[in-house]
Amino acid sequence: MIQYLDNISHKDSKNFFLIAGPCIIEGEDMALRIAEKVINITDKYNIPYIFKGSFKKANRSRVDSFTTIGEEKSLEILKKVGETFNIPTTTDIHENEHAALAAQYVDVLQIPAFLVRQTDLLIAAAKTGKCVTLKKGQFLSPEAMKFAVQKVTDSDNQKVAIIERGNSFGYTDLIVDYRGIPTMREYAPVILDVTHSLQQPNQNSGVTGGRPDLIETVAKAGIAVGADGIFIETHPTPETALSDGANMLRLDLLEDLLQKLTRIRESIL
Repeated sequence: MIQYLDNISHKDSKNFFLIAGPCIIEGEDMALRIAEKVINITDKYNIPYIFKGSFKKANRSRVDSFTTIGEEKSLEILKKVGETFNIPTTTDIHENEHAALAAQYVDVLQIPAFLVRQTDLLIAAAKTGKCVTLKKGQFLSPEAMKFAVQKVTDSDNQKVAIIERGNSFGYTDLIVDYRGIPTMREYAPVILDVTHSLQQPNQNSGVTGGRPDLIETVAKAGIAVGADGIFIETHPTPETALSDGANMLRLDLLEDLLQKLTRIRESIL
């Protein structure tokens, strides 16, 4: 899996790899600007990079929450990002038929945390032949992810990775158990989703909160315990983002963070 990601991201690097981008595709110009900025940084530090953006959000707190600018329009933008900068792209899928649709536009299919036990969805993603990333459910133990991985590999697809995104801690918070990263690495490469791990769900307002002030702390710990990759949602102005702005990293803070994480990675190799 790691070799596969290195190949599609055109990097020969011993560094961790980065999955980063906006929570959701808000428009072509925004997506291209974010991708260009991140590429300039990852090239500088020799970090393999995969651009992320959701083409549609299905898991929303309220019926009036923003979901998409248009499914095919968003997928076309993802494709343009990949072709413009010669980088791999990823998006999350929520329904079985989304697997074949999204596979026409992106390189990596992401299974959301709440859907990671949906057998048919995992099989549909695996059958596309694309790389599949599985977000660990907030309700699952690290050991339970062995069976999610097996659903993909038993479908003749070895290109699978796990994304750690924290466990439910009470009703309105999440916490990362870093002991789970080495455990899950026995099954597949592990990516730490830093920003979603800092969400504060189920707020009375119906809008998910977050703790972006802890992004650096969580990311440093993830690299230190051996995470193969880091997942960060980033936006030029998180306060105006159409989804998950409360836990995003402001784009102009990304380089400083990646520089620090690269130093930690170098120290543990």
